[in-house]
Amino acid sequence: MQSPSSSNCKVVLVTGASSGIGEATARHLAAAGHQVVLGARRMDRLDRLVTELTEAGYRAESAQLDVTDRDSVNAFVAGALERHGRVDVLVNNAGVMPLGLMEELRVDEWDQMIDVNLRGVLHGIAAVLPSMRERRSGHIVNVASTAAHRVDPTGVVYCATKFAVRAVSEGLRQETADLRVTVVCPGLTKTELTHSGGNPEQQGAVRSALETVGIDASAIAQAIGYAIAQPADVNVNEVIVQGTQA
Repeated sequence: MQSPSSSNCKVVLVTGASSGIGEATARHLAAAGHQVVLGARRMDRLDRLVTELTEAGYRAESAQLDVTDRDSVNAFVAGALERHGRVDVLVNNAGVMPLGLMEELRVDEWDQMIDVNLRGVLHGIAAVLPSMRERRSGHIVNVASTAAHRVDPTGVVYCATKFAVRAVSEGLRQETADLRVTVVCPGLTKTELTHSGGNPEQQGAVRSALETVGIDASAIAQAIGYAIAQPADVNVNEVIVQGTQA
């Protein structure tokens, strides 16, 4: 483990850190010697994760976070700035994926995906951008999906939000040479995305597929770690990670 005083140590904020890719990313980056600040709605899970990481000798802390609430995101980032003086990396990971055909008119779930998957990413960017621009240094990592490259009939709105995240990431990257922006596109990954909402049949089909072709969330965490670890003048624009059977 790197020393907490190492010059390679970065202050990394991770949203949606209570499970799945967010949790795996927290574990991976904490073990790499970074200070991780973990946000999610489920504080019981976050607290258990932080306790586990700190008892292992890593640097981790948690804060309640609802990415759909701009004030919540601003407070999450402001707290990290107050405690650590800077935010080096933001990992915009929080997401939901209730699947279903358009004709089912699951409008509330459409709104939820837009609010979490897209608006949540924008809230995170807006909260960290001023301090990063002032320091002329920072890295924003947005977790999209291979669904940002194709459209599936049971995930039209989900795909739309991920296409948008990919577009936002590329546009932001082109705005400035001072900041780094990476979009990570996981394929089928073993997470809890299919555990709530959506058409039960469709959600169940994806869960079954995950058992045979899904990859572990740690693979995505390692891809994020790779992007973060590059020299300051190197930007990893996009990473697509999926199983060999995909």
